[in-house]
Amino acid sequence: MPGRLQDKVAIVTGSSSGLGRAIALAYAAEGAKVICADLAPTARKDIVIEQEQGTPTHEEVIELGGNAVFVQTDVGNSEDVENVVKAAIYEYGRLDIMVNNAEIAAGGADGLKLIHELLNEGWDKMMRINSTGVFYGCRAAIKQTMKQDLHPIGSRGWIINTASVAGLVGFIGAGAAYSASKGSVVQLTKSIALEYAQHKIHSNCLCPGVVNTALTKQLTEHPEMHDRIVGMHPWGRLGEPQDVARAAVFLASEDAGWITGVPLPVDGGYLAQ
Repeated sequence: MPGRLQDKVAIVTGSSSGLGRAIALAYAAEGAKVICADLAPTARKDIVIEQEQGTPTHEEVIELGGNAVFVQTDVGNSEDVENVVKAAIYEYGRLDIMVNNAEIAAGGADGLKLIHELLNEGWDKMMRINSTGVFYGCRAAIKQTMKQDLHPIGSRGWIINTASVAGLVGFIGAGAAYSASKGSVVQLTKSIALEYAQHKIHSNCLCPGVVNTALTKQLTEHPEMHDRIVGMHPWGRLGEPQDVARAAVFLASEDAGWITGVPLPVDGGYLAQ
């Protein structure tokens, strides 16, 4: 049986580890051709977990029988982002799905400090990657998909941005810069949905709770903190990258044909409290 994303062309930023790697692999398993975009084919050793070490994401896709290429990309550089879209067109002739997933975690760039402790550099770096980088990706994808014929299922393109539950509710001491950056992603996603619905371009975002990735290790590696964070999620466990990847597949599929402008929580019930 063909996959739900059969022959669609997808760009996934931040694809070398964590959520991006899981989404890229899930898309390929559903039949998509994947452009893996990141600073390097494999993430730095300090930001990967054991199961991610070794084979670069695009090589694993190929080993599993899928179709993928890697394009070096700094999402905070608008030229890089434009170039990764050009690479999709060069390799596969079109772009269907843009997943703006690359991010700096809440603990990066002084993200866990209180507002009065934040340095300009920490705020600026967080916004450059988590907010401006998403804008660059959305803009580049929209410019391309607007040129294309409708996909046979009646849509022209799918934008999926990675936000966070921290973009929907406030957190004490969990990173004001991070929350602000993710809140901007939620509102950007909604605005794009309204502006481009007439062009049949979907725009949705994922809002994960705390997911078991290398970027959350500093929050979860201590048993007491781990148990506290698990207790914040009614489902009784941390999320796994595959939990978010499955939602990303849904939002890019025909199953979500009448869904746009939605910040989708994937949070084990966190926001239901």
